[in-house]
Amino acid sequence: MPRRSGARLLRLLVTALLTVTASMTASSHSTATAAPGSPALTPPLGWNSWNSFGCGITEDKVRQAADAMVSSGMRDAGYRYVVVDDCWFDPQRDTAGNLRADPAKFPSGMKALGDYIHGKGLKFGIYQVPGERTCAQATGGYPGSTGSRGHEAQDAGMFASWGVDYLKYDWCSSSGTRDEQVARFTLMRDALRATGRPIVYSINPNSLHAITGAAYNWGEVADLWRTTEDLLDIWQNGNTNSYPMGVGNVLDVTAPLAAQSGPGHWNDPDMLVVGRPGLSLTESRSHFALWALLSAPLMAGNDIRTMSADVSAILRNPRLLAVNQDALGAGGRRVRDDGATEVFAKPLSDGSVAVGLFNRGGGTATVTTSAAEAGLSGGSFTLTDQWSGGTSTTSGQISASVPAHGVAVFRVTGGTPLAATTSRLRGSASGRCVDVDNASTTAGATALLWDCHTAANQLWTTWSGGEIRVYGDKCLDAYNQGATNGTRVITWSCNGQNNQKWTLGSDGSIRNVHAGLCLDADGARTANGTPLVLWTCNGQAGQKWNRV
Repeated sequence: MPRRSGARLLRLLVTALLTVTASMTASSHSTATAAPGSPALTPPLGWNSWNSFGCGITEDKVRQAADAMVSSGMRDAGYRYVVVDDCWFDPQRDTAGNLRADPAKFPSGMKALGDYIHGKGLKFGIYQVPGERTCAQATGGYPGSTGSRGHEAQDAGMFASWGVDYLKYDWCSSSGTRDEQVARFTLMRDALRATGRPIVYSINPNSLHAITGAAYNWGEVADLWRTTEDLLDIWQNGNTNSYPMGVGNVLDVTAPLAAQSGPGHWNDPDMLVVGRPGLSLTESRSHFALWALLSAPLMAGNDIRTMSADVSAILRNPRLLAVNQDALGAGGRRVRDDGATEVFAKPLSDGSVAVGLFNRGGGTATVTTSAAEAGLSGGSFTLTDQWSGGTSTTSGQISASVPAHGVAVFRVTGGTPLAATTSRLRGSASGRCVDVDNASTTAGATALLWDCHTAANQLWTTWSGGEIRVYGDKCLDAYNQGATNGTRVITWSCNGQNNQKWTLGSDGSIRNVHAGLCLDADGARTANGTPLVLWTCNGQAGQKWNRV
């Protein structure tokens, strides 16, 4: 079906319903899967050269960054990858077609650089593209043509021989259909796996290309995949998903994709701009906390050789790093959006939940939620402040006074996790799945039938209270509290009303609590784009749904 699209500008210019089955379970289930052989069971932590050095990268700067990873305590905090971005290579391959390092910038060669990085107890990352020219060569005036097209197996073997542990693979072309992207990204993924070396595979399908956003679950192809245009050290701008993007812009695109994240397949909202000059210290703290809650890869982009103690403390916060690296690997969901304030919740492997209270507004605000809204039942909870480490107790209310552009984060322990199941909902009559029209994250979007896939707009989470959620904070809803045959079914901000609650029959039906009518395909049609409506329950196949 049609999805968002948009032309990417040049970055270098700026340097369920749970299926209804006869027997229902309360266990967590997800259809999102990892790329075969993924070595990234937790989000990668590290540093990337681009934001600080661009094409000015040199061997000495990389070695100094590796030294700083150790001396600053970042390595001991869990950061491992030192990633050399674009412009590291000789502008031409050798006579055998092999890649080689730029002899002026990297006189010792990439194998020696990898050895140095490994000698520090760190891992070595490198940059390449699926086309003929890298981003710098295609758009920035950098000479040569050294992309991997036609050299995938050769380059993968060379990377493995150099001891590479991480490949950033950047589309960087306005040409190519999405299917062509899938094929070529998969080609390099398979070449890397064939080397036998566990190389983390990071892709960017958006670079210079129509935005994929929520249109495709790239986690089936790579270990992590960029969700947006490049992130710059901007707090927020007017762009929805076009270059340049700020922290708030990238957050708004990535938060709805949480159901796609998990061990071995991570949404990547781009490198951190913590400590970069365009953000205040409060904004840097918020940026880091939000990325930790999203289960995002945390790749520092600041000059870690010269960072302040305050910036270093943000990047090394042990409590937020533990939230990010939690073994469950759940993507944090935005469970409430009140405009100026928002609430995020990320379930953790020990049964606790990390809760973020976010203030997007221009002045200090009190942000309040409840343990139930965060996904916990019970009557006594302990809150651990993830910034200070201080603790307090509550019967259920979670509240904080949050400065402008700030985020308060608590680990909430106690109680019992509410039962939730995430899956696609496939119609028995159509064989197609319940889908949010055009992958829209806006309240009021139509729920309809479309060919089944595993992107976020077909991943529905059914909660034990009867809600069926998509994108975390949108619920399957009977339009305008309608209770008559033909009432449209839409997604709307979750509000706890009965027109957003559903009961699941053993026959596969999904009945709206308010209307008493069943989820049905309009006019008993089965084609792509058929809107969903409420209709008198009749037991026919168009009203039966299966979790897949």
